[in-house]
Amino acid sequence: MRRRKFIEHVGWTGLGILWVVGENGLLVSCSVKDSQGKKLANSAPLSFVQISDTHLGFNKEANPHVTATLQQTINAINSLSTPPAFIVHTGDITHLSKPEEFDTAKQFLSQLKAPLFTLPGEHDTIGDRGKAYGEAFSQKDKREGLQIWDYNGVHLISLTNVLEFGETGQGKLGQAQLDLLEKDLAAQKQDTPIVIFSHIPLYNLYPQWGWATADSGKVLSLLSRFSSVTVLSGHIHQVIQHSEGNIRFSTAASVSYPLPAPGKAEKPAPVKLPEKDLLAVLGFRTLEFIPGNDVKIDQHSLA
Repeated sequence: MRRRKFIEHVGWTGLGILWVVGENGLLVSCSVKDSQGKKLANSAPLSFVQISDTHLGFNKEANPHVTATLQQTINAINSLSTPPAFIVHTGDITHLSKPEEFDTAKQFLSQLKAPLFTLPGEHDTIGDRGKAYGEAFSQKDKREGLQIWDYNGVHLISLTNVLEFGETGQGKLGQAQLDLLEKDLAAQKQDTPIVIFSHIPLYNLYPQWGWATADSGKVLSLLSRFSSVTVLSGHIHQVIQHSEGNIRFSTAASVSYPLPAPGKAEKPAPVKLPEKDLLAVLGFRTLEFIPGNDVKIDQHSLA
């Protein structure tokens, strides 16, 4: 089998992440900004955009203009030369689950030209276990918080793991959702590419800060037989990648404000940076993978 050289762009420019499913069934990511004017995905069976943690209603020093950042994101996505098949927002659409925040979210997100899938973050379920979120964003295709769809041979699953966050301090799926997931995955072929979306990461990234899902072990066991699995999450406001066997995990940076790296602060509170430093972290990196050789990594900032 001929080995393929490929470029993987992983990062965030404040504009979101474009995910492309390649010929081998694995997802390759690139910054939305980096794809402007380039048809990076036109030969792929699937390309889509992930955004996360818009926190509409947040107005503290870390970013008092979250609507402006979201508008910039929307403009960039709508300008992609190859339109995405769909867009997934991986939660914390709002900051405090207020009706006016959901109204603002619908107003802005309705500008997106591609179909939008959403899942709630814990900030979208404050006080009502997601009732206001469910009224704002359609739940008609969801059962027990789980949504399933297929696109060009790729099997996609959106999970809800935030409803018990206030009680557990971590994510939790619950047995009803796990049962539905098990039934669905049992019907899939081993070589079917699987993509899982969750708000809170599905592995123990940093449990001390709630960056874990208490019952994720069952999910990972169900996924272990598949040859290509990608799990995309939000919640931690930064890009961290991790692999366990055939399962690749990647969190997304926020569209609102940064959070500290795991263990680098007393708690995961919004980070206020000087403008020049903020621009420096709102960047992206390029990774060039050449089988049999080293990995070339170039970091690009907006400073």
